[in-house]
Amino acid sequence: MIIMTLEGIGISFGDTVLLQNVTQGIEDYDRIGVIGINGTGKSTMLAIIAGALQPDEGKIISRNGLKISYLPQNPVFDAKHSVLENVVQNISQDQEFWNVQGEAAATLLKLGIEDPTVMPDTLSGGQRKRAALAAALLTPADILILDEPTNHLDHEMIEWLQEQLASYKGAIVMVTHDRYFLDEVTNTIWEIDRANVYSYPGNYEKYLQTKQERLDFALAAERKMAALYKQDLAWMMRGARARSTKQKAHIRRFEALRDREKIAEERNVLLESLPSRMGNKTIEVSHLSKSYGDKCLFRDFSYTFLKNDRIGIIGPNGCGKSTLLKILTGELEPDSGSVERGQTIRISYFGQENEELPDSGTVIEMVKDHGEYVRTADGLITASAMCERFLFIKSKQYTPIAKLSGGEKRRLYLLRVLMEAPNVLILDEPTNDLDIQTLQILEDYLDHFAGIVIVVSHDRYFLDRVVNRIFSFEGDGLLHQSEGGYEEYLARKEGMEEVPSGLSGAGASGASAGANAMSSGAGPESELPKKGKKYRAPETRKKLTFSQQREYDTIEGVIDELTEKSQKLEEEMAGITSDYVKLQALSEEKQKVDAELEEKIERYIELQELVEELQG
Repeated sequence: MIIMTLEGIGISFGDTVLLQNVTQGIEDYDRIGVIGINGTGKSTMLAIIAGALQPDEGKIISRNGLKISYLPQNPVFDAKHSVLENVVQNISQDQEFWNVQGEAAATLLKLGIEDPTVMPDTLSGGQRKRAALAAALLTPADILILDEPTNHLDHEMIEWLQEQLASYKGAIVMVTHDRYFLDEVTNTIWEIDRANVYSYPGNYEKYLQTKQERLDFALAAERKMAALYKQDLAWMMRGARARSTKQKAHIRRFEALRDREKIAEERNVLLESLPSRMGNKTIEVSHLSKSYGDKCLFRDFSYTFLKNDRIGIIGPNGCGKSTLLKILTGELEPDSGSVERGQTIRISYFGQENEELPDSGTVIEMVKDHGEYVRTADGLITASAMCERFLFIKSKQYTPIAKLSGGEKRRLYLLRVLMEAPNVLILDEPTNDLDIQTLQILEDYLDHFAGIVIVVSHDRYFLDRVVNRIFSFEGDGLLHQSEGGYEEYLARKEGMEEVPSGLSGAGASGASAGANAMSSGAGPESELPKKGKKYRAPETRKKLTFSQQREYDTIEGVIDELTEKSQKLEEEMAGITSDYVKLQALSEEKQKVDAELEEKIERYIELQELVEELQG
């Protein structure tokens, strides 16, 4: 049952169009994951659905009495009341304080807030987000809207949240970049791309398959359209006679093809840098210990980092992961033990906050601080090209940094870190606020990075994709070592006797690439006429067959009719304001017409090429 419908939703900020003519329905059993590049309007979409933001165009139609619970990206608290009081007040105005206080305190404890009576201004950003998540989960609602719920959660909390959402009694709409979480929780993916929203049934894995099919179809259609445009352009240049209805229709089709929105293949971005040379001595850690008051974070930790190590550090919030990273960089001193760094070691650190971003200037100006040209594995490229490789298109490069979204700032900060050409890369929660496409770029970069990678992350997919060794905080003050990625660590922790064999982490992608390369070689050489035997090429047909000629004479008219029918259906769909069932029926009919149109266009191109071959 549909409980909310978005009809023709559009919204812009300045010259940037975020959403345009978005029409989607939400059913009572939906588990929708909203994805897209940072800055494309994901949080805006959630705010519109929640009623916290009004669109410039279109409307929201909701079922009578519909209740919504909303976790915004940056929750606001009443500074005059404790965290518990804030949570209870947000849960529901209809229930007595004492009826929900105990459940709220228990949920806060589950999310790592041990003292619920503290005031909000004493909490970190991550703790505030977790407190707001508790309120959102406990609020009775028909639609639960969550903006980045997994940020600042450790692995145990994420798995607990998965269980909570699996048993949730309403619809869910959420933004998250945790791909395993999307796979486990969602049954529909909404992708925002160039102000449009594409809906894909199924979880994240199914979305990847379906999207590739859509892109393949769209690119094939674009190639056909381009070929047809080329043929029509030649026809126009020969001198179109605009007297007959058929000629006028042909001209209209030519103009529609000329003015169409071109479809291009998605950029397969490969961001590479030239790391600094690394000598024989890397980073040697001997008997490190660190405590704060009576709390021992870790003790007697020793390890010598190997060249090309891919280390993942995991553990609950507050266990000392970030502290360990800062000791490795020299920002903090240990209580005991030592860290020795080789003379050639050059460390770049990507922290949880965007500390290194300037307060003023534009995206391109910040990149140009490193020079007009950037040295990469491909040679020198311009600062502008470097920005484009990191998904900042030319029009976005002159945006003031202060006006970027939180995710865009995070992406820009990551770009700045990677441009420093380190040979040791330390990443503290790199997946927070980064969109999936940026994460894929980072993962590809790390595949080719000739140096040491040390990463703290709660993103299980990212760990499995990148690392080949795990250091885990288990609550006993020691760091426990496990070979492989996160799933292999979890298998060992749970006492499983058998662990999946084979390569993991960064090595897996390399092995896969090698296998693909080996299997993609050229086939056997074409057979040639045997020496001494006279070879005669088959005779070329001089004209079309009768049936081909008849089809060729009539196919343009069929294409014109189908084009006109598709346009009329589109106009009829645009005029519907509330009848979602009729809109769905028209959409399905238009899909059939468009499929037939594509088939006829493809056949037209085949016949045209055959005519040219016979004439040539």
